Order: sequence, then structure tokens, then C-alpha cells
Amino acid sequence: MDLQLKGKHVLITGGSKGIGLACARIFLDEGARVSLVARNEATLRDGARSLEQASSGNAGRVATFPADLQDAKAALAALDAAEAAGGAIDILVNSAGAAAMTPPDDLEAQSWHNAMNAKYFTYIHVMSPLIKRMGQRGKGAIVNVIGAGGKVAGPSHLPGGAANAALMLVTAGLAAAYGPKGVRVNAVNPGMTLTDRLKVGIAAGAKMSNISEEEALKRANERVPLGRLAKPEEVANAVAFLASDKASYVTGAILSMDGAVTPMVV
Repeated sequence: MDLQLKGKHVLITGGSKGIGLACARIFLDEGARVSLVARNEATLRDGARSLEQASSGNAGRVATFPADLQDAKAALAALDAAEAAGGAIDILVNSAGAAAMTPPDDLEAQSWHNAMNAKYFTYIHVMSPLIKRMGQRGKGAIVNVIGAGGKVAGPSHLPGGAANAALMLVTAGLAAAYGPKGVRVNAVNPGMTLTDRLKVGIAAGAKMSNISEEEALKRANERVPLGRLAKPEEVANAVAFLASDKASYVTGAILSMDGAVTPMVV
């Protein structure tokens, strides 16, 4: 399916690895230009290099802007730089930040602040100024990659889950507020996805349980009704569709992508 994304300027936060980098690949395959934002400049360069090496046609269509998005001024500077270099941003994909897993008895006030800074404000600091610009231009699409933990309370992921739940509310609220101005806002909630970060977590869990990494991965796959964990590119496919004009009447939607681990109506 041609998603009609050719020539679109896509800003991807957390675009240096994982789901964000997979999103960049999909958008490039569809003919878009991508601007990647991430905190680690070296990782950002590596991600951009991998995209350019994947296809000669990607040369000149990847730009990078290192920034710590927990800092509102740094986020705005990266946004301004991306638009100055590549023109108005048509699509924003937020995929940056992750909150630490913490047992409930170990939670302190700072744990909750850290989670909101790591996940919630990294999205808000880019989304808030950009959606105003999109509204003034009368068009734009935003897709927030959030996470299933915002709908299902996990005891070791309460601060991160709270940040995710807040982002879901913001997604729905901004969709209603900016729909009349031509801007769509949607979200995807991936479950466990085979990113490098998850693989590190599986390895750590295997060591704690005194089992092999292969066995730990096998058990993780078996917990999913579909029989396997998601691949980053599968999440990216959904993101690209929601960002495209093929989803022109979809806004305020929160798409669950956990392989039916948690059957729910809404």
C-alpha cells in the first residue's frame, strides 16, 4: 500500500534505536525525509549511518539533532533547528524516553518525578510547541508511541505507567482540541517488543532465574497469545499508517499492540 508519504518531513524523537529507528526506516521506505532527535549524539550518528547504509536512496534524507528532551529549551531548540534545516514538520513520532522499573517499596517522591521527566515531559516538550505550529498551518499528524503499562497497572512500573496514562489522556485531549485545525493525534501502546533494550532485560531476568537467555525468551514468547513478541518494525508499520492520509479519519485513537496479552474492550 502506498501511504502517500513521499516528500513528507517526519520528526522522530528517540529515533536513534529501537522502535524509533524502525519508524525511521519505514518512513524512508515510503519516500519521506526524517529528522531524528535523541540525547546520545554517538548513538544518533550510528542510527543515521545505518539508515543511510541500508539504501543509497536514503542519502540526504536523514538529519540528526541531539538534544535532551527533558529540557524544554533544548527540545524547542532541536525543533527549531529541524524546521530550519528541513522545512515545516508534517509528522511527529514521539518514541523517546523510558521510566525505570522500581518495586513499590523502593519508590520515593523523586521516583515519580524521574518517571514523568523521562517519559511524559520528553513528549510534551516537543509536542506542545509543534502542534501549535501545525494548527496554524492547518495540517499535521502526531503519533505517540506510549506503552501498555498505562492501561494495566504493573506493581514494578507504577511511575512509568502513570506517565503513560497521562500521555494517553493528552493524546485524546489534543486530538479533540486540534481536530478542527486539521491536526490528527493518535497513539500506539506496544507490549513487549524485541528491541535491544528488551533483550538486555531478558538477559538480566535469565541470570536472576538461573536459566539460559534462550529459555527466558521462549517463556516470554509463550506468554503472548500470538506466540511471539512484537518486532520493532511491526510497531513502526502501525505508526506509519496512523501518520498517513490513509488514516485521515482516525484521531484520538489509542491502538493496543500487545498480541492480546491483556484482552480488553477499550
